[in-house]
Amino acid sequence: MEKEQVVTLIDAFKVFKEEKSIDRPVMMGVLKDVFLTQIAKTFGSSDNFDVIVNVDKGTCEIYQNFEIVEEVEDPNSQMTLEQVAADSGDDDYEIGDQYTKKLDLSSFGRRGILNIRQNLQGRIMDIEKANVFKKYSEKVGEIFNGEIYQTWSKEVLILDEDGNELHIPKSEQIPGEHFKKNDTVRAVIKSVEMKNNTPYIVLSRTSPEFLERLFEQEVPEIADGLITIKKVVRIPGERAKVAVESYDERVDPIGACIGVKGGRFMGIVRELRNENIDVIQWTQNSQLLIQRALNPARVSSIDMGETSADKVKVYMQPDEVRKGIGRGGCNIALAGMLVDREIEVWRETVGEDEEDDVALDEFANEIDTWIIEKLKGIGCDTAKDVLAIAPEDIAKRADLEDETVEEVLGILKAEFED
Repeated sequence: MEKEQVVTLIDAFKVFKEEKSIDRPVMMGVLKDVFLTQIAKTFGSSDNFDVIVNVDKGTCEIYQNFEIVEEVEDPNSQMTLEQVAADSGDDDYEIGDQYTKKLDLSSFGRRGILNIRQNLQGRIMDIEKANVFKKYSEKVGEIFNGEIYQTWSKEVLILDEDGNELHIPKSEQIPGEHFKKNDTVRAVIKSVEMKNNTPYIVLSRTSPEFLERLFEQEVPEIADGLITIKKVVRIPGERAKVAVESYDERVDPIGACIGVKGGRFMGIVRELRNENIDVIQWTQNSQLLIQRALNPARVSSIDMGETSADKVKVYMQPDEVRKGIGRGGCNIALAGMLVDREIEVWRETVGEDEEDDVALDEFANEIDTWIIEKLKGIGCDTAKDVLAIAPEDIAKRADLEDETVEEVLGILKAEFED
C-alpha cells in the first residue's frame, strides 16, 4: 500500500510538471532532495544512498550501499558476507567490497510516505510562487488585460489564465470607478512583492505609467520611436499632462498623439473615464514648459527664484488667474509636477486698479493674522488678489474652511462697496 502511494506521488508530480512547466533540472533536484531528506530521517543518514529519478516515466529508484565487514557496527551501512549471500544469493563478495541493494519504497512506512508527499507539495508550492513572482516582476510597467473575478470595498480581484491573483486597490482605481464581476479591465502592473510568502501583484489605473502605456498602444509613432514621451503627470480622474518630443521635424508630436479628429486621443480619454488630457511639446526650458503647461491661460511673466528650492511665481492678469489655476488648483499643480517645482500664481495689477487695491495687512483688525499669512502663501498680497480667485480654490490652496473663506470674502468685498 505504501509503495502504491509513493508511485502515485511521482505520477502526480509528473502531471504537475506538464501543467506548470517546471524546469527539468529543478524538478529532478526537488524530487531527489525530498527523498534524501526522508531517508536521513528514517535511517539516520543519507550518505550511503543513491536516488535515481526518471521524471518521464514517473519513477523513483533508491539504492542503499553497504560496506562488507566481518562484524556489523552500523546495520544501515554495513553487512557481513553471510548477510550479503543470503540477500543476493551471490557468494563471490569479499570483505571490503561494496554491496548495493535496491530499497523498496515501502520501507519508509506510511508516516514516511506522508512526510514525502507533504514536503513535495510544499516545495512545489514554493517553486510555483517563485515562478509567479519572477514572471510578474519582469512585467512591471506593462499593460495587463483581465476580467474582474471579485469586488470588495477596498480592492478588486483579477485572476490570470493560471489562476494567479492580481489586485487593484481602491487607491489605484480612478475616482468614481465602479467594477462588477466579469468586467474586462486594463491596468498597468505596478509592483510585485511577497506577503506571507505569497506573491502580491498590484495593478494600477492611476499611475502615470498607465497613461504612458496607453499612448504607446494608440500612437504608432511612439511605438516606432519617432515620438518620445518625456514626462506624464496626473491627478487621476481630473486632469493629466503629457509632454512629448519628436525626433523627426516632419512629425508633429501633438497632432500625432491626438490623431485625426481626436480618434487616438478619445480612446484614451474614454479608458480613463473622461479624464482631461493635455498634450504639450516638451522643452528643456522650464519657463517655456510652464507657459505651455498653463495654456490657455496667458502668462505675463515668471520668476523662477534664485534656487531650485524656491517657489516659482507666475504672474497673470486677473482674468487669466482662474484659467491658470484650474478647477481645484489641478492645472497649476500639474504644471508644478512637470518641472518638479512648486508654482504660485500671482495676480498682476497695474494702473488705477493697483491704487484702488488694499494690502491684506490692512485688515489685521478684522482677519486673523494666521489667515492673512495663509492667503499670502498662495500669492495673494492684496484684497483684489483674493477676490480674483474662486472661493473653492482659495479653500483648497490655502487649506481654509469654506466658512472661513466666506467670512474673509465678505470683509474684503465690504471694503470696496464702501
